[in-house]
Amino acid sequence: MKRVAILISGGGSNMVKLAESMTGDHPARPVVVIANDPDAGGLAKAADLGIPTAVVDHREFNKDRNAFEVVLHATLEEYQPDIICLAGFMRILTGGFTAQYAGRMLNIHPSLLPKYKGLHTHARALEAGDADHGCTVHEVTADLDDGPILGQAKIAIRAGDTPDDLAARLLPMEHQLYPAVLRRFAMGDRSPIFLPNAQAMP
Repeated sequence: MKRVAILISGGGSNMVKLAESMTGDHPARPVVVIANDPDAGGLAKAADLGIPTAVVDHREFNKDRNAFEVVLHATLEEYQPDIICLAGFMRILTGGFTAQYAGRMLNIHPSLLPKYKGLHTHARALEAGDADHGCTVHEVTADLDDGPILGQAKIAIRAGDTPDDLAARLLPMEHQLYPAVLRRFAMGDRSPIFLPNAQAMP
């Protein structure tokens, strides 16, 4: 059984979907949820699901990223994870940190990578006049939002859409895609998954 650590910064909706999926014949189980913000709403949700939680508050390290990562690594290692899932974890990790978990760390990003790495992806897709938008699950490497793609889900952009509209319509697709990728990844299957266009979704 694979041991999964989930890293969050906020409400943890993707974390909840990942955790809820890891039951029955699933090849993995959640062993800890770690937040970089003690006020992250996902911590209480994880506790309600019976998952151990921990906090490594990045603000305590005075912008010393290496010091933060040393403590984050030590905290992770207490739980001996086989796989680490970044689920709305809003800290950029250094190459030295990601190298320690090469081939074992996943992230979900709200764009159809390689488009729109970084922030404000919904607004950038609208500004570009794109017909489609989506989300991507990828392996984490030293380069931001640049690892091998393991899955994508796509939605159609509608006339009059705002960034908030796209975010709201994309979230259910994230909740489908990430658990589907994790299950396959935990079984050793790195072939990408592409969910169909969800134009009919409300």
